[in-house]
Amino acid sequence: MTQNLPGLDPALAERFAAIVGERYAVRAEADIEPYVHEPRGLFTGATTLVLRPGSVEEVSAIMKLASETRTPIVPQGGNTGLVGGQVPDRSGGQVVLSLSRLNRIREIDPVSNTVIAEAGVVLDTLHKAADEVGRLYPLSLASQGSCQIGGNLSSNAGGTGVVAYGNARELCLGVEVVLPTGEVLDDLRKLKKDNTGYDLKNLFVGAEGTLGIITAAVLKLFPKPKGREVAWVGLPSAEAALALFNIAQDLGGGALTAFELIGRTPMSFAMRHIPDARPPLMDDWPWEVLMEISSGRSAEDARTLIEDILSAGFEADQVDDAVIAASVGQANEFWRLREMLPESQKPEGASIKHDISVPIASIPAFIEQAAVAVAGVCAEARVVCFGHMGDGNLHYNISQPVGTEAAAFLALYRDMNKAVHDVVRSMNGSISAEHGIGQLKRDELIATAPPHAIELMRRVKSAFDPAGIMNPGKTI
Repeated sequence: MTQNLPGLDPALAERFAAIVGERYAVRAEADIEPYVHEPRGLFTGATTLVLRPGSVEEVSAIMKLASETRTPIVPQGGNTGLVGGQVPDRSGGQVVLSLSRLNRIREIDPVSNTVIAEAGVVLDTLHKAADEVGRLYPLSLASQGSCQIGGNLSSNAGGTGVVAYGNARELCLGVEVVLPTGEVLDDLRKLKKDNTGYDLKNLFVGAEGTLGIITAAVLKLFPKPKGREVAWVGLPSAEAALALFNIAQDLGGGALTAFELIGRTPMSFAMRHIPDARPPLMDDWPWEVLMEISSGRSAEDARTLIEDILSAGFEADQVDDAVIAASVGQANEFWRLREMLPESQKPEGASIKHDISVPIASIPAFIEQAAVAVAGVCAEARVVCFGHMGDGNLHYNISQPVGTEAAAFLALYRDMNKAVHDVVRSMNGSISAEHGIGQLKRDELIATAPPHAIELMRRVKSAFDPAGIMNPGKTI
C-alpha cells in the first residue's frame, strides 16, 4: 500500500523512480517505515518515496532533477544517527536518498595505507577488508555492524579510538561528492601532503548532507598492531582517572589506543540489563576505566607497557584495583560491556542525553559542576556518565528518577539540556562532540554559537545549495 501524503507530485515521483528503476524506488508504506524513524524514537518523518541508487551516475541524475524541480533530498546511510539528521520532515514532500547500494570497496592499497570505499560500505565490512591485507581501519563505533562510511563522514563520527587515531575527519584523505546541481566533485586523492588551494573535502565531512552527498572516500589505514592488551581499572575519583590518563600518555605515548571512563551508575545498569554480563572487578568503584594498549612491535611490548602504566598508577595511589584481560575472549568481553552501556540505560526508563566535550583537564570539574546543575533541575535524577576520556568526550546522560512518570521527566528536557550545556560552555566545550547537530541541536546551535560563525556557515550553505534542497532543516 502506498501512502496518501501531500507534497511530492506523482508525476515527479515517476521521473525520480525511472532513474533508479522501479525495484529500487521504495513506495509501499511498510517498506518506507524503516527510513523515517531514528534509533532513539525522537524524530519521525514521512515520505512517499525512498530512492536507492546503485551508482554515482544515478545519484547525479537524481540531484540534477531535484535541482531542476527544487525537490528537497534527505541523504541517508545506515540510519544510526542520534540527532535526527537522516530523517525527513513530516510533509511527505522530501525524498529520502539511501546510499546503501553504493557498497563497493573500490581499492585497498596497503603500501600507501589507503582504502577507497563507497558511502554505503558498512563500517564492520571495512574493518574486515582491512584486516585481510594486514591493515587496520581504526574508527570504532558501537553501531559498526550497521552504520555506513558515508554517514560516518557526514557526521564526523568519533568513537573509542580517537585518542590515538583521530575522528572520521582525520581519517579521510579525499572524497567524491555529488553536489546539489548533480555535478560530481572527484577529489579521491591518496595524498597526505597537498596544499593546492582550499581543503574542500573538509567542507563536506561533518556537514550532515547539507552541502552535497558523499558517495566515496579515500580513508587512512594503519599497520595492524602486533600486540594488544586491555585492562579494566577501578578508581576512587574522576581526578584519579585523569591522573592515570596522564601516566598512560607519558609511558604509552601513541600506544594508548583507548581510555574509556565509566561511572558507577552505568556499571550498575550494565550488570542488571546486559545478558551474561559479569563485573570485571571484585568490588564496585566510583569510577572505572577501560584502557587499551596496542604495540606495533610485539605482544610482549604491549604487555610490558600496560603493566608499567598500572604499576605507576598503584604507586601514585591513583589506582585501587585493576585486571588485565587474560585472553582475547576476555578482552572482547570487556569491550562488549563498554559498548552495551547505551543499551543498558533503556530499561531504566526515559533519559535525557548529552554528547559533550570539554578540555581533558576540565573533565573532573565538569563532572562535579554538572551534577550540581542536574540536581537543580531534578534532584532525584540519575546521572549516567561514561565516555571517551582520552579525547574529552563524555556521554552525560540523565535517567528518570525511580518511580517517576517518563512524560513528567521528559518535560524537563529543555531545562536539563540548558543546565548541562551551560556548564559545557563555561569551560569552552562543545554541545556536540561526535553525534552531530541534525534536528536535535539545531536551534541551540543557532542561539548560542558566535553570530559571525553562524553567518559564515549560512554563506557556505548558500554558495553550495542556493535552492536549499540539501537536507533542509538540519544543522543550520
